[in-house]
Amino acid sequence: MDLDQLKTFDRIARDLSFTRAAAALNVTQATVSMRMRALEDLLGTTLFHRGRQVTLTDQGMTFLPYARRILGTAQEGREALRRVERGRVTLGSLRTMVAPLITEPLLRFQEVYPGIDVVVTEGRHTQIIAMLHEREVELGIVCWPNIDPLCLDLEPLVVMRERAPLVVSAEVAERLGPRPGIEDVLAIVPQVISLFWWQVEPDQASALCRRARSSVELPVEPALRLVERGEGVGYFLDSSVREGIAAGKLKEISPPEFGELYRDTALVVRSKAVLERPMLRDFALELAKDFRCMGRVIEDRLVEDVERAA
Repeated sequence: MDLDQLKTFDRIARDLSFTRAAAALNVTQATVSMRMRALEDLLGTTLFHRGRQVTLTDQGMTFLPYARRILGTAQEGREALRRVERGRVTLGSLRTMVAPLITEPLLRFQEVYPGIDVVVTEGRHTQIIAMLHEREVELGIVCWPNIDPLCLDLEPLVVMRERAPLVVSAEVAERLGPRPGIEDVLAIVPQVISLFWWQVEPDQASALCRRARSSVELPVEPALRLVERGEGVGYFLDSSVREGIAAGKLKEISPPEFGELYRDTALVVRSKAVLERPMLRDFALELAKDFRCMGRVIEDRLVEDVERAA
């Protein structure tokens, strides 16, 4: 089975004519007939009823979507190869890091590399780990340290520690007063936002969910809107709530029963050998500039690794 046979089969199915299919493919009708006989012999079935009018058999109708799927995959593969020839870098990032981190480094990178394709995929930690394991992405932004057994050999380039304050709306904070206890908070805002930002949820985040009447798991943006309306309380990364706090929409609270939380996040690669590629190295350097500004850097090997790779 080859792509020419599948293209011919698809064309005949569209036109319901061997003659029109031959014209569309710019081959002879004999070639079209030969390709179909070869495909049918290979599959061991008849794909078309031939006569004054050509129609698909039941077997042909069954096989058609599979043939088109193969043709589509082949086309995607050719497009991917063309992008690689032009240049391409790929990044898998935690959803919570895309909005505060990716845009500015990407714009700076594209000023230097205007013809390079950049593919950014977002997901949870386990999804990014799977992408790195399958080499679907070359750079990753993940929780650290990584304890996912699928891919334990990740190389951290920069590790950053970011606060995760407990926040409520400004109106709720005003009602609570300066030093509210957790029961005071939950009496006014009984619903806890659960975002599962950690690989293993800290005990106090779990305790907060257990003590609340209910909890809800949401992506960051709708979760923040829920909190701003006074309908929820939750731990958010500092980079996610900084603007809301500055604008007076959100307020950090510190119940005495609960200490401060933080999350460590790392910019990682499967192998530092990828830093030998100038465009990927430079994209990593641009990401690292903003990465270092988001929190307290607790490990930074990137410059040393770049110099070693060079």
